[in-house]
Amino acid sequence: MRVRFSHCDPAGIVYFPRWFDLMNGVVEDWFGEALGLDYRGFHQDRGIGLGYAHAEADFVSPGFWGDHLDAFVRIARIGGASLALGLAAFRVEEPVFAARLVIVTTSLAARGAIPLPDDLRAAAERYRDAQPHPPGTGDLP
Repeated sequence: MRVRFSHCDPAGIVYFPRWFDLMNGVVEDWFGEALGLDYRGFHQDRGIGLGYAHAEADFVSPGFWGDHLDAFVRIARIGGASLALGLAAFRVEEPVFAARLVIVTTSLAARGAIPLPDDLRAAAERYRDAQPHPPGTGDLP
């Protein structure tokens, strides 16, 4: 992930709420690149929301304008209507943040939780079973 001017405060440091926008970008990319699923298609074509029921983060080191960070996603739990994810970002080998996100699948029409779609569950299980563990990420949230 690349830290841009728009993510920063006047001092050139990532403004903490912008981290959550960056994290969502990581999740969107992860859907397509790692799971082979169209994140946008869930919302626009299938009427399935992928909202967050829980989000928390530990900011270990500040992010700066111009940083190029490596972000990693780990599946912590696959539930009936949710995915619990651990995200971590590193500047080279220096940890920058560790986050825990819980995505809940919802019907956009009924405005309520629905079971994980079969294709999402299957892709998540495949990913979980073959999860990459880059050096230094063994303790991802």
